[in-house]
Amino acid sequence: MKGNVIILLLGILFLITGCQTANNEEKTIYVAAASDLYHALTEIGLEFMEETDIKVEFTFGSTGLLTQQIQEGAPFDLFASAHESYVDKLVEVGAIIPNSKNYYAIGRIVIMGESPGRNLDEQLLLDPEIRTITIANPEHAPYGKAAKEALEAWGIWEEVEPKLVYAENIRQAYQYVESGNADIGIIALALMTNTDYTYELIDESNHQPIVQALGITKQTEMEEESRLFADFMLSARGQEILMKYGFDLP
Repeated sequence: MKGNVIILLLGILFLITGCQTANNEEKTIYVAAASDLYHALTEIGLEFMEETDIKVEFTFGSTGLLTQQIQEGAPFDLFASAHESYVDKLVEVGAIIPNSKNYYAIGRIVIMGESPGRNLDEQLLLDPEIRTITIANPEHAPYGKAAKEALEAWGIWEEVEPKLVYAENIRQAYQYVESGNADIGIIALALMTNTDYTYELIDESNHQPIVQALGITKQTEMEEESRLFADFMLSARGQEILMKYGFDLP
């Protein structure tokens, strides 16, 4: 009899432990995020987890490639894109819940490099001593598209095009400059926190606004938790963190 009670208690303990494990797994959301958000969302994710006990796992990459992955069924719950047009595209194909689209930030770009005593401007990009300039690939990265627009607005696109080194995403472009694989980069302001590199903000009149938006995927089984995270990004605290990393408010 005593042995049966012990077995019963062990069984109950096993069931409780199993339920707790399942609950913990249910409280993780998977977010596909544009790479310009690397620093800001890492901080936002930590604060959100402390406040809600919901864990956030991020996959950072170029907005265009993440859009393709979501369209093909990649298991993400929420998409934080670097441009609203990509969320709109996913809404059109039925991959994003339409009423979940929200604007959360406007991005800015800078010229980044090491040029002591010299201005980081369009004239520097033409200097023969500047042999390589990196931008994110404008075909699938909104920050790369903005960089190309700025170069065109300055009337120097054709002259600097032979110097261009395309990165898969804007964070990789930053790393190209950091590693010495490029002399100059046109980079997201949001990635310049705690850097030793000099940089100069590019006037936003030189490119189309980088209006960033998020949306929740149709396939998610964590819609409630994903909406909580979206709400946190849009809250006063979330917006404060985004502004700290150089984003403008939408």
